[in-house]
Amino acid sequence: RFSVKTLLEKYTAEPIDDSSEEFVNFAAILEQILSHRFKACAPAGPVSWFSSDGQRGFWDYIRLACSKVPNNCVSSIENMENISTARAKGRAWIRVALMEKRMSEYITTALRDTRTTREESAQGALILGDGATGASPRLRGERGSFCLKGEVLDGKTPVVIDYTPYLKFTQQLQLEEAAAQNQREKRELEGVILELQEQL
Repeated sequence: RFSVKTLLEKYTAEPIDDSSEEFVNFAAILEQILSHRFKACAPAGPVSWFSSDGQRGFWDYIRLACSKVPNNCVSSIENMENISTARAKGRAWIRVALMEKRMSEYITTALRDTRTTREESAQGALILGDGATGASPRLRGERGSFCLKGEVLDGKTPVVIDYTPYLKFTQQLQLEEAAAQNQREKRELEGVILELQEQL
């Protein structure tokens, strides 16, 4: 939710591109949520959730669960010539859904397809949780824009989430409290000094 909030704040202030810290974190978190605890095989038979490079992907789930969205981008992504792995197609979908301002519609539709979601997700999957709908930003209006090119979608390195923008460090809070206490004591001492000077 913090990631969605910071993405929306940045979105309304200025255009977002692939290098935007808010976008990078949002995309990494969404990819982790969608990939969390998918089954390696479905009841109807073995289904590989791994792309040709051996990495687990969420694209097959999105492709099935979002096929009911009117005028969806699924077939466009399937037909992209320069994208071959499931991981790259999933990452392309994140970018296209954001640029179309339809991410919320896609996520909501996927979650409503409870049959597909439950068949493909293991017990405890984040996508089965109550907070899954919070992963979809509602992008409305013309104020914000995304300029996402997706030049490196087939990256072999795992996604890395930078949690530091969302954390409150206790040490930092203690330093702030100590500084505030120091200022109060300084004002009190100044008052005492003025009082003593008046008495002298």
